[in-house]
Amino acid sequence: MNIEQLSYRELLAQRRALDEQIEQARTAERGEVIETIREKMSLYQITIAELQGDSPKRVKKPVEVRYRDPDSGSTWSGRGKPPRWIAGKDRASFQV
Repeated sequence: MNIEQLSYRELLAQRRALDEQIEQARTAERGEVIETIREKMSLYQITIAELQGDSPKRVKKPVEVRYRDPDSGSTWSGRGKPPRWIAGKDRASFQV
């Protein structure tokens, strides 16, 4: 029978049957693929984190304090906008 002679309902029935065959094949092959992946991960010592693209997080070291306000005890590293207690003043007198 030529495909052009099939009715819409017959084509839908064929599609359902084909979808079932596809799912059965996928299910049957999936287990084998998972086992192959596990073997390769073990052989090459690959972690799940590596597969997900996670990189080790860098630990940020605290910035060293360079200036201290003798009145309040507030500190500043010298990075960023200067705090009010040191802004416009000679910084040498505040150095730690």
